[in-house]
Amino acid sequence: MPMVKEPSTRWAWVEIDQNALRRNTRAFKNLLGPRQRLCCVVKADAYGHGAVQCARVMRASGADMFAVATVHEGIELREGGINSPILILSEPPVSAIDELLDHSIMPSVYSSEFAMAYGERAVERGLVGRYHMAIETGMNRIGVHYSQVVEFRREIDFHRGLACDGVFTHFATADEPSGWDYKLQCKRFEEAVAAMQQAGFDCGLVHCDNTPASILDPSTHFDMIRAGIGLYGLQPCERTAPVFPLSPVMSVRARVTRVAHPVMGEGVGYGYTYRVPRARVQICTLPVGYADGLARVLSNRMDVLYRGERLQQVGNICMDQFMVAIQQTSAHEVPEAEVGDVMTIVGRDGDAEITMDEMACLRGTINYEVACGFGMRLEKVYL
Repeated sequence: MPMVKEPSTRWAWVEIDQNALRRNTRAFKNLLGPRQRLCCVVKADAYGHGAVQCARVMRASGADMFAVATVHEGIELREGGINSPILILSEPPVSAIDELLDHSIMPSVYSSEFAMAYGERAVERGLVGRYHMAIETGMNRIGVHYSQVVEFRREIDFHRGLACDGVFTHFATADEPSGWDYKLQCKRFEEAVAAMQQAGFDCGLVHCDNTPASILDPSTHFDMIRAGIGLYGLQPCERTAPVFPLSPVMSVRARVTRVAHPVMGEGVGYGYTYRVPRARVQICTLPVGYADGLARVLSNRMDVLYRGERLQQVGNICMDQFMVAIQQTSAHEVPEAEVGDVMTIVGRDGDAEITMDEMACLRGTINYEVACGFGMRLEKVYL
C-alpha cells in the first residue's frame, strides 16, 4: 500500500486515487466525438469521493460540464473554483432562484410556475435564466411528459428572461439496451426532441445517456453524455464490466486501536452475536462503524484485509467501531496484529481485494449506496 498522509485525529480514512479518476474520466471522454461533451455527475459529494477535488481532476481530464442534485452542491463547486457550467438534475423550489442566478447554476425545468418565476427574477436582475428542460419518457420521476413538450415550450419560451440551454431525459433500464422499455424511452425522447425542433424551438444540448447507456449504446450519445458512477471506477451493471474496464477510485482503511485475547466462550460486541470459539483468537478493534457507512447488516458477514489475508469481522458492528478476529489454525497462520497496524475495509492489499460490489452484494444493495455511505463522515485522503 502507498504511504499516505493520514488524518491526524482519527485512525480511519478514505483514500481517493486521483490517477484512477483521471483514467476513468478520459475513458468516457474518449467515447465521444470532437463536438460532443462530457458532463460529469458529482452529486452526493461525488458519490462520496469529494465533489470539489474530484471536479478539479475531471475538469483537467476533459470534463465540459458538471451535474449535481441540489443548489448547495452547485454552490460548493463554485466556491471551490469550478467555473464550468453546472446543471441541477431537478427543479429546485422558487425560493432558490436568487441563489441560482447569483452563482450561474442552471436548474432543470419542468413546471411553468417555476419557469415563469425564474424568468421574471432574471429580468429584474438584468440576467437571463438558462435552464435544461427535463422530459418524462417513462421513468415517471420528473419531467414534462414527452407528449406535451411543444405545448410546454409555448407556455414559457415567450419570456425574454429564459433561455433553453438543453433538453434531457433519464433512462430507467439502460443496463438492458436491447430491452423493449429502453427502446421505448429512446423513441419517445427522439420524437419529443424532433417535435420541438419542427415547432421552431431551440433544444440546446440534447442528452440522455447515463453511465450504462454511455458505454453500451453510442447511438444515443447525441450532444452530451452524463457519466456518473463509472467515473469513480464502479461498474453500473454486469454488462459494462467486460467491455469497459474501470479503475476503482476509493479505498477505505483503518488502524487497529485495541487488541485482546478473550478466553474461549467470551462474547464480542453488543448482544454477544459472536463468542470466541477456541483459544488463540485475537480480537482487534477498528474505529469505523455504521455512522461511517459500514452498514450494521454486515455484522458477522464481512471480511477485512490484513497483510494480504482475509480476516472475519465478528460481533455486531457498532456506530463508531467494529471488531475482527485473527484465528490461528494448523492450516492457516496469520501474524497477530498490533495497535496501529493498517487493515483494509474496501480496496486492495497485496494480491487480495475487497470491492464495493462485494460489500453491496452482502448488503443486498448497489455499489452507489456503499460508496456514498463511506463518504459521509470519514476524512478523505487524496493520493
